Amino acid sequence: MQIPSIRGRARTFVRPGIVAALALLFLAGCGTVSHPPAPSEVDIPEDRSYLVGPGDSLNIIVWGNPELSMVVPVRPDGMITTPLVEDLDASDKTPTQLARDIEEDLRTYLRDPVVTVIVTGFVGPYHQQVRVIGQAAQPQAVQYREHMSVMDVMIEVGGLTEFAAGNRAIIVREENGEENIYNVRLDDLVNRGDIAANVPMLPGDVLVIPESFF
Repeated sequence: MQIPSIRGRARTFVRPGIVAALALLFLAGCGTVSHPPAPSEVDIPEDRSYLVGPGDSLNIIVWGNPELSMVVPVRPDGMITTPLVEDLDASDKTPTQLARDIEEDLRTYLRDPVVTVIVTGFVGPYHQQVRVIGQAAQPQAVQYREHMSVMDVMIEVGGLTEFAAGNRAIIVREENGEENIYNVRLDDLVNRGDIAANVPMLPGDVLVIPESFF
């Protein structure tokens, strides 16, 4: 039996999304592509209810049944497991919705259960995060907060590295089913204190900070 080469197997793990992100970093760093400036005003979604996501910590309280109450993590697949309730989907639900679902499952074992879900560790689903890649001091996914600006995001990630091409940074944003790309002047904002360069962010935004090659 012929064993496929390591090189051949490695190619199967290269995803188009990763290639696209690397291409954006390279092109932005070279300054070969121009984009419109990020808008100074955006339409903030009306429903800002917090949705549970993978990585969250949940304090589940079953009133009158302390043996069923505990703090549980939301698994990477979005599921949780508690006593008497196995593999319940928690992702993309509000804490109140999740509490009602747990009550429904517990009715098999308890009479009129009352459940409260409190989020004690916040991560949230991907579409409620702002992800920062490239030449940030601490690239990471940041939980979106109401009226969050790019300045707030830069504080979360510790600013720019010395190699960052901050004024060539871009925001990748999905709007009405389309992916739009905007330029943001991070160098002017962070290093020169130009508040006019501060723009609002939206949940789901990706902030790409390229390296300066030239």
